Amino acid sequence: MSTIDHGPDPLAAATAKVHPKRVDCVLIAGGVWHDIDFARLELLKLLAEDPTVRTRVFEDYENLEAIRGADMIISYTCNVVPSRAAQEALRDWVEAGGRWYALHGTNSILKLMDDGLFHAMRDAPLFMEVLGSQFITHPPIAPYTVTVADPDHELTKGVEAFETTDELYHLEKHGDLHVLLETECTEEGTGFAEAADALGIHPVMYIKQRGKGAVLYNTLGHCRGHYDLQPLADWWPTVDRCAWDLPVFYDLLRRGIGWIKQRG
Repeated sequence: MSTIDHGPDPLAAATAKVHPKRVDCVLIAGGVWHDIDFARLELLKLLAEDPTVRTRVFEDYENLEAIRGADMIISYTCNVVPSRAAQEALRDWVEAGGRWYALHGTNSILKLMDDGLFHAMRDAPLFMEVLGSQFITHPPIAPYTVTVADPDHELTKGVEAFETTDELYHLEKHGDLHVLLETECTEEGTGFAEAADALGIHPVMYIKQRGKGAVLYNTLGHCRGHYDLQPLADWWPTVDRCAWDLPVFYDLLRRGIGWIKQRG
């Protein structure tokens, strides 16, 4: 009995063909006082520029299976505190060679106390140690100049000094940081309990090595819409995009995404 020849099996042909390896990304976007919807969408659009990247999105750090299986991690959070188990999973993942691009408020754990000031809570020391810093305070949002601290690094090569209007982070630093971008601050923070070492040079983007992997931290990227200060304020009068309005910020995001795809 004869059989009908349907031609080459397209699935078998596709399987046999040499193709780029799939890259599994975990994007964690969540928290308060920021337009998380906007940041999440912008990051997903950038990730979609590479068809090899497949992204899972979470609001917190508690999907340990996803973290352990990720090829790359990106976070845009504020006041999202990982459990001890999640902190350990992130540490182990980085030490094994993972690269994590942490953005803006990822290192922020703040609580408004009875004194009317925001206090930086030391509730996740391992998390901050892996990140390389903890947010302490910032002056009022205003223009400032970002300069290149390491012009020879692949993440900053060809980048020139630029002005942005954003939150200028005063950080409590943890460990050795390879500073890529920096800025000079001449104004104290307001509304925060700790003065920190506000005046002087502060890192804007840095790399924190840990084991075989690393965290790339970029403090830029504040964004806020009309409803994002609830319940502190029912309505915020402006839509703030800060560094997101600058082509150089998207260049830094693209470079960072490319860099973290290269596991240690």
